[in-house]
Amino acid sequence: MKKILIVEDDRVLLNLMNEQFSAEGFEVLTALNGKEGLDSALKMHPDLILVDILMPIMDGMEMTEKLREDTWGKNAKIIVLTNLNSEDKVAKFLEKGAYDYLIKSDWPLDEVVKKAKEKLNIR
Repeated sequence: MKKILIVEDDRVLLNLMNEQFSAEGFEVLTALNGKEGLDSALKMHPDLILVDILMPIMDGMEMTEKLREDTWGKNAKIIVLTNLNSEDKVAKFLEKGAYDYLIKSDWPLDEVVKKAKEKLNIR
């Protein structure tokens, strides 16, 4: 079973994603901010991390930067899922090795699951 970490401060969306990924057979870990996400990622080593950008305590960019400083984290698979549509941010995340940058409003949850499966080579 593949393990996915969802780092999202919107509890409603976090719960919806948790349900959707669980229904698709993933073990789901959740975090409400980048600090929780970073701690969880470094402890649990998920197969994939979905991370929002704008969050309290630690944003997604800082979380990604700190994750990349870790031996395990430097190769962690990350998909950015956010409402922030900024070319600078997209470029920065892709530079940090994010696999993809998805705008929440453009991506229905089933398509987000498909993208995650694609990244993990799950048919």
